[in-house]
Amino acid sequence: MKYLIVGLGNIGAEYAATRHNIGFMILDAFAEASNITFTTDRYGDVAHMRLKNKLLTLLKPSTFMNLSGNAVRYWKEKEGIELDHILILVDDIALPFGTIRLKPSGSDAGHNGLKNIAQMLGTQSYPRLRFGVGNDFPRGCQIDYVLGPFTPEQRTELPARIDVACDAIRAYCLAGLSRAMNEFNNK
Repeated sequence: MKYLIVGLGNIGAEYAATRHNIGFMILDAFAEASNITFTTDRYGDVAHMRLKNKLLTLLKPSTFMNLSGNAVRYWKEKEGIELDHILILVDDIALPFGTIRLKPSGSDAGHNGLKNIAQMLGTQSYPRLRFGVGNDFPRGCQIDYVLGPFTPEQRTELPARIDVACDAIRAYCLAGLSRAMNEFNNK
């Protein structure tokens, strides 16, 4: 059984530690814990791994956030992965920092990366793991906030929260979305 796990973010050192790049951060931690490395391939950095009897393709698109759908569609088709076996890792300002929400589908909630993925796949019915980055910003400053760094307190808590997200990915692949949602949506 094949899975495509996609961490959303923007390429470049200036974005590396920003809230918008939490998808990349989670995927980097997931790969590191499995002792695998990414290689640059078409539309992004890619790694392949086995998780018990599952084959996972990990993808960090190089298309910038707002064009992530091109990379997702390409790797979905190249690897022959079903829509319900795609998991998108994304930041969410509607959730408090470190909160994880697994969902089977949903709107893009104003997130341009999710919007482009829905356009390229022709549906919003694909699983996603939303990682809360909070919303402590003045009105009209959302872009600066998500493209800004985590606070020092958040950076201290971030490794533990990323570990929980990695555990949620494993549960999604091994036990299915419903069980993973039951286990992790309240953590």
